[in-house]
Amino acid sequence: MGMVLILIFFFFSLISSISPSYGFDPLDPYGNITIKWDLLLSNSGTNNVMVSIYNFQQYRHVEPPGWKLNWAWKGKEVIWSMQGAEATEQGNCTEFKESTLPHCCEKEPFIVDLLPGTNYNAQTQNCCKGGVLSSMKQDPSKYVATFQMAVGGSGTNSQFIMPDNFTLGVPGYSCGGAVKVEPSRYTTDGGRRWTQALATWNVTCMYSQSLASPTPRCCVSLSAFYNQTIVSCPRCSCGCQGQPGTKCVKYGETPPLLKQNQDPTPVVRCSEHMCPIRVHWHLKESYKQYWRAKMTVTNFHIMKNYSEWNLVVLHPNLQSLTQVFSFNYAPLNRYGYINDTGMFWGLPFYNDILLQEGKDGNLQTEILLRKDPGIFTFREGWGFPRKIQFNGDECVMPPPDEYPSLPNKGQSASATTPFIILFSLFLAFML
Repeated sequence: MGMVLILIFFFFSLISSISPSYGFDPLDPYGNITIKWDLLLSNSGTNNVMVSIYNFQQYRHVEPPGWKLNWAWKGKEVIWSMQGAEATEQGNCTEFKESTLPHCCEKEPFIVDLLPGTNYNAQTQNCCKGGVLSSMKQDPSKYVATFQMAVGGSGTNSQFIMPDNFTLGVPGYSCGGAVKVEPSRYTTDGGRRWTQALATWNVTCMYSQSLASPTPRCCVSLSAFYNQTIVSCPRCSCGCQGQPGTKCVKYGETPPLLKQNQDPTPVVRCSEHMCPIRVHWHLKESYKQYWRAKMTVTNFHIMKNYSEWNLVVLHPNLQSLTQVFSFNYAPLNRYGYINDTGMFWGLPFYNDILLQEGKDGNLQTEILLRKDPGIFTFREGWGFPRKIQFNGDECVMPPPDEYPSLPNKGQSASATTPFIILFSLFLAFML
């Protein structure tokens, strides 16, 4: 039985490790970021376009510094004006002699979101979040960004031509080409009138963990009340000390702040696993009808706070989860009839920010689950999760054969044998 479970664990680990590298996440099979272009007006060589960026992912979000959209014009297009976003470079606009120059004359412009607090006359709906996009589960009100622009040609060509070679500017994402779809429709006058765009195109961007980082970013350790052994994160889960591309700081040392702000390589506290994030799962207590587990998230990153963090846990007993004590929780019904995956995240203004490495760089909660008759058991590592993801990246799990095991009945019997012998001798002596 144990060997069968090990093979099953290995199979699912193999599938989960292969699939995300091709842009497919089995825990979020329909997740993607869609960039929608709506042509609203085309008149006298000027085209008014509205661009919307939708994060259709259940739990993976876009962190600061946010998205940085890029594309390549096919002709001699320029951006005359923008609202809700801005181009990072104006470019060479010497061809134009008007008193007002275009906003951007770059062949391949880079567009960034405006910051919170921007003047109202420069804003659009769903703009000005600094490029941050929340996931659909965590905050449905902040999963979309929108900006508008007036696009014109510097030559005689006035017809709008959709650009290509899109990039999102977020590590791990790759975007396809523009696909023309049904025009978007908009409601006005309280829903009594509908208008629609002249044309609409969709660009789909998929995430790949292997593109985002050559090594994992988190690991999992395990422990249980019935076993004194603490199963640590596998050694070199996210890299090994001294290897190229890994940097760590020993305890008691602090890296220079200015130097680290310019270094994109994560600098973590030296450890055996070398991961920025460690998640510890502890089987805490067992009651007659319930059992309790404790999750602790520890930040080993020296220079980074994780805002709007989240955990995704795959466990067969989550369908009977009764209470979560200090995190938010929502089930992720991936395929409708399977309820074994859930998402945890922090409470606003309480623990929604995981601080950098230090005494405050950890968060924890306890969860209470009901024992399902005929299913529940602590044997064969059933009480531990099958998979854990932090901010959408899969964490390295310990091998299944190293999970804390229940006490062996043979060992318990052998431990009581000396007592039985002594008690028998005592009775013989009394007789």
